[in-house]
Amino acid sequence: MSALYLLIPVAVVVVALAIWLFFWAVNNGQYDDLDGPAHSILFDEEDPRHQAGISGDSADKPAARTDTPESPRD
Repeated sequence: MSALYLLIPVAVVVVALAIWLFFWAVNNGQYDDLDGPAHSILFDEEDPRHQAGISGDSADKPAARTDTPESPRD
């Protein structure tokens, strides 16, 4: 029973710390871009098409696809 007098305040402090860390992360923009890291893992960093997409150069013109063979035309 005497252990509860120590464990309950420790648990309250841990929960309060976790809540404070969550709000700190939200206020510092940790959850602003949820899709960027998920999509960036799909691209090779040395790929020039990927670098053009990052710099915004390819916003006006579509990138040519060279990774798929063209279909035969009738």
